[in-house]
Amino acid sequence: MPFTLLAPCDYREEIRKSRFITLAAPVTSAAEAQAFIAAHSDTNASHNCWAWKVGQQYRFSDDGEPGGTAGRPILAAIEAQDMDQVAVLVIRWYGGIQLGTGGLARAYGGSANKCLQTAERRELIARDHYCCHCLFAELPLFKARLSELDCLLQAESYDATGADLQLAVPPQRVAELQRLLADISRGRIELQLQ
Repeated sequence: MPFTLLAPCDYREEIRKSRFITLAAPVTSAAEAQAFIAAHSDTNASHNCWAWKVGQQYRFSDDGEPGGTAGRPILAAIEAQDMDQVAVLVIRWYGGIQLGTGGLARAYGGSANKCLQTAERRELIARDHYCCHCLFAELPLFKARLSELDCLLQAESYDATGADLQLAVPPQRVAELQRLLADISRGRIELQLQ
């Protein structure tokens, strides 16, 4: 099961007089990953190398380092830690000593790996999206029981009789949620897949 970060994290390291600062953050989209990289890149640094992965999408950049020595090792570190929905930026200030292609790959990949190893993480749970309508009388009990089923309330909108709810539900918990709704509403409420 893949993991993502609970919060942004960083790691600092000096390798043969070059300073490396690694910044990592949870992201939910390609646009969010690119925004994180743009916001945290340092124009005074020698290189701002990065990689991100969101589901089946991924991108990486060597930012002027020899091809395959920075972005790809950072992405490999993300995958080695079984991470998803993560962006990693490694900023390097050149210290005057050449590291060689192998040394660069080890430095970038190693810094990313150490940053992700020390970070707090949470398991990513696959969820399907459903909607339903609850009457006002049913709403408090239903909301109180959602967390027991690992369900997330993503949005709610109210009308004269109750609320339209948008839910994210783990596939293995749909039947239990359907039973809960039937019990609360005496069979009136049904989940609808979105």
